[in-house]
Amino acid sequence: MQTRKPLSIPVVSAPAAEEAGSNCSGKELVALMVLGDSMQPEFAEGEILVIEMGRPAAPGDYVIAEVAKEDFIFRQLQRDEQGGWQLHALNPAYPATAIAGLQIIKGVVTHKRHAKSRKTVKFYVPQGA
Repeated sequence: MQTRKPLSIPVVSAPAAEEAGSNCSGKELVALMVLGDSMQPEFAEGEILVIEMGRPAAPGDYVIAEVAKEDFIFRQLQRDEQGGWQLHALNPAYPATAIAGLQIIKGVVTHKRHAKSRKTVKFYVPQGA
């Protein structure tokens, strides 16, 4: 079996909607690959997540949050016992992260695909919602 050389993909900021002359709502879809085991067993390393940036999050949603400047985390949004918010790892080896509010949520996972199968898709939010 032939091994593939890693592909370097640069990350650059897109111009703001008004600069680009777009009439879009500002919401965009991005794809990220799961790294690590903090969200197992539901999400395995190498799976591709599709995230709707700017989508309002609800308890139970899988989200991408900015926990520190340019430090992002993939977790499940949950309420804690006091009615506050936390980012919950599905793998019990990782602690939950308490957050002050939902303003750090940058996007919601809408579906995932297995990296080796384009036909294997699992949705997490209602389609068309």
